[in-house]
Parts: sequence; C-alpha cells; structure tokens
Amino acid sequence: MPAPGSPRAAPIRNDDVDWDVWPVREYLAENYRELHPSDAAVIAHHARLYRELAPCAIARSVEFGAGPNLYPLMLAAAASRRVDAVETGAGNVAYLTEQLRLGPDADWQPFHALCRRHLPDLPASLREALSPVRVVHGDVRALPAGTYGLASMHFVAEGASEDFAEFTEFCRLFARCVVPGGYLVAALMENLPTYRIGTTSRWPGCPVDRDAVRAVFTALTEELSVSRIDTDPTLPDYGDSGMVLMTGRTAPPARPTGAA
Repeated sequence: MPAPGSPRAAPIRNDDVDWDVWPVREYLAENYRELHPSDAAVIAHHARLYRELAPCAIARSVEFGAGPNLYPLMLAAAASRRVDAVETGAGNVAYLTEQLRLGPDADWQPFHALCRRHLPDLPASLREALSPVRVVHGDVRALPAGTYGLASMHFVAEGASEDFAEFTEFCRLFARCVVPGGYLVAALMENLPTYRIGTTSRWPGCPVDRDAVRAVFTALTEELSVSRIDTDPTLPDYGDSGMVLMTGRTAPPARPTGAA
C-alpha cells in the first residue's frame, strides 16, 4: 500500500489488498481481548432481532465476511440450524477453523455469557453454541442470490475499500444473498478512514455515517432500522466516530397479478 501522505491517483479498492496477510492476532489483541462497551451495545441491539426468531427458525444464515470475530456467530447460531462464516483471508480462515476444531479461546467466554443473558436458549457451552457454524473460505461477492434466510455483517463493507461505490456494491451483494423477506443485521464503523492495526499495517476505510447507511439500505429493504452509538474510548482510536447499527428485511416475493 502507498505510504501515508503519498499521492495516489485512485482510492484503494478491495482487490488491491492482500487479505491473506490481515494481522489477525494484532486485531484480536486490540479489539477482543476484553468485552468493550461497544461490543455490549452491538450484542444488545442485535439480540432484539434474534429474540423475534424461534431457536433454529432460520435454516441457513451467513456471516458476510466473518473475520476472526466470534460473537456475531454466537448470535446467529441462536436462531440458525447452520451458519456459514464466509471469509476470504487465509489467516482469518485458519483462526476460525482452529477455534471450532480445538475450542474457542477463553477470551470469548464473557461474550458468550452476555449473548446468553440476552438469548437464554443459546447453549450453555460456547463450543456447543458454535456447533452450527461452518467456515467457508471464499469471496462474499460470489455468494449466490437468495441463498440464506438471514445475513449478518460486521465491519466489512466500509472496511473493504476506500471507494464509496464499492462500499455500496458490497451492501447490495449482502442484501442480495438472502431470500426475499429475509433478515439483515449489521454493524459498521462510522466515518472510518484508512487506518492502522498495530504499528505498521495499513488498511482501507470508507467513511460513512448513519444517513449514508440508511440511504444505501433503503433501496435494498422493505423494513429498515438504523441507529448509532458513540465512539468507544476503551478501543483503539482508528479515527472513526462510533458505530452504525442496522436491521432490516428485504422485500418479500411479489404477489402474482390478480391475487386476492
């Protein structure tokens, strides 16, 4: 990637980045070695949607660009018979695979406990709670349309590119991968610039706010709720101004002409 402050003719796009070298351990150390207030707020927000769904009500859901974050998988597993954690980066895939095969790191236990407080039907064992999850090494942009009953996305579309048009396309593909009338749930960093993890690695960001997220998803959904939370001072300063939280449903199938 270009050095900070160097001129460049075009924004960094997703395919310009080597996601296989994403610094998994540094990212986890900076963000998920403890349960931060922002995590608790995201979990509480999402749980309101998941409580509307019976256990195993969703045959198949997807974590759209899973990264190494386990708590969205716990939440989705509360309502899903299968959860596909789709991820392109080799390091993230290796981490997720290890967590499911050997058992999750102890750092994830407080996240599981909080998810269970909101969703009591989630199994008491974290390993059992994650048993519906399957790791899929692949590009989320290639997911077939109408495959899932629910799609979940955390810090992906705005962190995959500096190009707003590409951000919009990621959101479109996210909504497209669910069936008509399917559920969408997401958390996005608000006003995220291009940022660093650790002291050296530099990664793209596309600054978006609540209004931008609402505008993009209004065209993709029939039911939509968008809110935000302030920046969390217990997290590293990536230059963002908080998080945007979203739930929605895609438009249901069109009724046949002349149907009563």
